[in-house]
Amino acid sequence: MKKFLFLVFLLPILANAQDSIRVDISNPHATIYTHLYFLQTDSYEPEKAAKTILGLTEEKAIQKAIKIKQVLDGKGLYVDVNRIPINPNYKDTIGYSSYSRYVLFPQRMPQIYVEKIDGNWYYSSETVTKIESLYKEVFPWYVQKLQKMIPVSGHKKIVGLELWQFIALLFMLVFGYIIFLIVKRIAFFILHKIQQRITRNTNYEVKKVLKKLAHPISLLVTVGFIDKIFPSLQFGLTTNTWVFLTLNIAKTVFWIYVFLKLVQVIMRIYSEFTERTHSRLDDQLVPILHNFLTGIVIILGAFRLLTLFGVDTTTLIAGATIGGLAFALASQDTVKNLIGTIMIFLDKPFHIEDWIEAGEVVGTVEKVGFRSTSVRAADTSVYQIPNSRLSEIVINNKGLRLYRRYNTTLGLRYDTPPELIEAFVKGVRELIIAHPETRSDSYNVEFTGFGDSALLIMVNVYFKSLAWGIEQSSKHRLHIAIVKLAKELGVDFAFPSTTVTIENFPDKKGLNPKYDISQERINAVISKTVTNFTNEYPIEETP
Repeated sequence: MKKFLFLVFLLPILANAQDSIRVDISNPHATIYTHLYFLQTDSYEPEKAAKTILGLTEEKAIQKAIKIKQVLDGKGLYVDVNRIPINPNYKDTIGYSSYSRYVLFPQRMPQIYVEKIDGNWYYSSETVTKIESLYKEVFPWYVQKLQKMIPVSGHKKIVGLELWQFIALLFMLVFGYIIFLIVKRIAFFILHKIQQRITRNTNYEVKKVLKKLAHPISLLVTVGFIDKIFPSLQFGLTTNTWVFLTLNIAKTVFWIYVFLKLVQVIMRIYSEFTERTHSRLDDQLVPILHNFLTGIVIILGAFRLLTLFGVDTTTLIAGATIGGLAFALASQDTVKNLIGTIMIFLDKPFHIEDWIEAGEVVGTVEKVGFRSTSVRAADTSVYQIPNSRLSEIVINNKGLRLYRRYNTTLGLRYDTPPELIEAFVKGVRELIIAHPETRSDSYNVEFTGFGDSALLIMVNVYFKSLAWGIEQSSKHRLHIAIVKLAKELGVDFAFPSTTVTIENFPDKKGLNPKYDISQERINAVISKTVTNFTNEYPIEETP
């Protein structure tokens, strides 16, 4: 009898001790564990789970607690209690540094979280307020009505699932496929109209890329449809967890594919734009921008995938930032070259195929890359100039000249008569005017001085073409015409020499050439030379 009375007296104490152990809301881990534990099938005590909700009657608190768990189960959000902090003074230093709160799923369900109130942890007032709308999103109004319409035979289980679930799953897949086909056509139509409005033309390559872009967009809509409907099938937490993980991975992969194709479309359109511009530096920017944007899409997509697998990307980013800083310090030259590349594309000191002088390097710009610029010299060798250095030194861009200036000096013999000097200068002027590749409104041909061995004739002309090869060809044609003019006039070019004059030399005549200074002959020679030059190199009419 004494033992019986002792047990009767001890049972309430043990029950209270059990409640104090099991119902624990002293920290985030304890609160969430208490809520979920007392809603499990083998430990179902909803009135204890309701103690994690503050400020409501027990009946309403039970309803809220059950709906919170149903929403989490319906979206396949598996709560790993081992990762929940047990610190009573825990603070979310990432998103809510001024409040003591813990968000279970910051990315997928940020509305559900616990917070510290008067020393204990409860589900937040925001969670309690929004749980009704969240429940309606996960389990729409028609779900319960459809379940009431299911006959008794529909609840027969096959392989652990009810018959109505198999039928609903089949209908969901069929409707999903129909939605995929419809959305694919609509997406392509809209994208094609937008492309035509932007570019004002139809490009086959862009159209082909748009068709590929419409495919993942329709898949995204289909996955969104399944994501919306699947919780209504009530397959259970384990199945929902794997299904929604698969759907989220699929959505992330499809979004990566969409943005990659979008980058491709934008680069196609930009490439068409650069082809209409005179600058070829813009053409060089297309592959650089394409690689850069593709890299950003892949990196962000990879971070999103890591988040789905439970990896804390904030820690990863922090580590990458510190590692990136160390890497940047160790590779300052690479960073300088990248900044130099950006400055080159912003300032555009030269364009592709421009002839430049950059320090000791002289040649044609062939390619501007991330790190360096390729310049091909006249001997066909290629210089790789780091962009950091190229952005700092003085660049003489010959390609930006309006014309190519050519200046030379011709030397005539000292015994050339003034009449022939004047005639030679006049003839060279006429040749420059008749030359198809020289400016006829800007030139100089003058008798400028007396050299050691020659009378100096300055020739200053401007060639129209900026291409180095055409300039050399134009010089050749002008030089040949001048030599022919001198020959016809009887004018000799001087060279460094010493002349010894003997006043009297028996039976010998002077060695000085005989000059014909007849004005009629001079005019005829100039006219003939210019006519022959014009006929030999006719002026090409531009269409």
